[in-house]
Amino acid sequence: MAKDMTLLWGTGSPPCWRVMIALEEKNLQGYNQKLLSFDKMEHKSQQVLDLNPRGQLPTFKHGDTVVNESYAACFYLESQFKSQGNKLIPDGQKEQALMYQRMFEGLTFYEKLTAVIYYEWFVPEEERHDSALKRNKEALTAELKLWESYLEKLGPNTYLAGPAFTLADVTVFPTIGTIFRYGLSAERYPNLGAYHALMKERPSVKASWPPHWLENPKGDDSLKDL
Repeated sequence: MAKDMTLLWGTGSPPCWRVMIALEEKNLQGYNQKLLSFDKMEHKSQQVLDLNPRGQLPTFKHGDTVVNESYAACFYLESQFKSQGNKLIPDGQKEQALMYQRMFEGLTFYEKLTAVIYYEWFVPEEERHDSALKRNKEALTAELKLWESYLEKLGPNTYLAGPAFTLADVTVFPTIGTIFRYGLSAERYPNLGAYHALMKERPSVKASWPPHWLENPKGDDSLKDL
């Protein structure tokens, strides 16, 4: 099955990481993969554009089926391989509702993160303003406090939607992992810090850890003061 799959991806990209965690959780190791460079603009190469006209990563193909949006790819993998690997959508009504809620809140979380760490990448120099970056950091801080409160209510040693690991963790953890890579204080956000430590030990996360993070364990510290 995995031999019929191809993933074009970039290291350190949370959307790519989501799909890689999902593939690991569904025991779909051995898929074809190609690591592309954002710095070299390889995500705009013809190889990518032939499958993904948006010129974005991840680009995922299973047989003749192409699914490029990371959330869609994660849902697709769980749907197609329900009986394989770990079950990622709970049966319980409340558990499932919370999972979906946290998953889609995770998109807002990721947008607020990118508005800070990729500010200089996305905003032309002549349009940058310190006041705008300050507002973006304040919005990210408010978002972090919200997720910190979610985990506090659930209690220790829990996942984002309760005691079971779900698609919420598959899709949102890469954002949290990236935030800590950029220096977020686990002392200031102890529940997020505990969740981050818990997830770092999960086999699917270890197997898909961004390779350039392994090469350079010390990340940026631009979020240390949030």
